[in-house]
Amino acid sequence: MADRTTSSITVDADRSHVMTVIADFGSYPEWAGQVKSAEVLSSGPEGRPQTVRFVLDAGVISDTYTLGYDWNDDESVSWQVVEAGTMVRELRGSYTLSERGSGTEVTYELAVDLKVPMIGMIKRKAEKVIVDTALKGLKKRVEGR
Repeated sequence: MADRTTSSITVDADRSHVMTVIADFGSYPEWAGQVKSAEVLSSGPEGRPQTVRFVLDAGVISDTYTLGYDWNDDESVSWQVVEAGTMVRELRGSYTLSERGSGTEVTYELAVDLKVPMIGMIKRKAEKVIVDTALKGLKKRVEGR
């Protein structure tokens, strides 16, 4: 699972505000197009979600799985599968936030490994759709608040 899809977008808000929206998993179905539900199962000592169960419908990738999160203040958050679904074997990703003038550059990296065979080109296209939709949705959600 060495190949990752990476994309960035600049959001007109500070890192803390962006990370607050990222950590609000209950609202993901409102702005992260392919996420149909997100349920926080546990939180870490600082109150941020530690494990979250997702229901995803991204066309060729539809599944229910649980991710574990590792937060680095308002600088980054990374995640990986802690309970695989029927299609998703592995899913690793991260958001990295960097100050850019009065805004924040958000870089999203994602790598997905499926249990079912899929042509690499189709899998990368699905990853790109997930990443691009998430970044655009995040920007709209943050700037619309």
